[in-house]
Amino acid sequence: MTDHLDQGSIVLFDGVCNLCNSAVQFILRNDPRGRLHFASLQSPTGQELLQRHHLPTDHLGTFVLIEEGRIYTQSTAALRISRQLRGAWPLTYAAIVVPPVLRNAVYAFIARNRYHWFGQTEHCMLPKPEFKQRFLE
Repeated sequence: MTDHLDQGSIVLFDGVCNLCNSAVQFILRNDPRGRLHFASLQSPTGQELLQRHHLPTDHLGTFVLIEEGRIYTQSTAALRISRQLRGAWPLTYAAIVVPPVLRNAVYAFIARNRYHWFGQTEHCMLPKPEFKQRFLE
């Protein structure tokens, strides 16, 4: 893993979750400047980053955003990611004023049901060649 990415924006995601993989594909299409980089939570890189930031390595129920050395999870991570996307997506960051306990309750409900609603794969997704350099594995 290259050290210069430690200070950039890194999204850790559940690599076998279809909803999470779709979200990563959406982010890739809507982050034309390529500011966000990715690693699955299950990958050696993802596990190393979780350990480095004192996060549990066995809990795969949340997106994790590492931005300028700070850690964001659940709805806060999703909203901070939306600020970096093109189009009207940065406007969704206004939801940050909703108390985290409410935002995260909705996030946790979706996270608990994501495999049932959207399914899962046996393997982490392989990025398209044009996006490969944005994955840290």
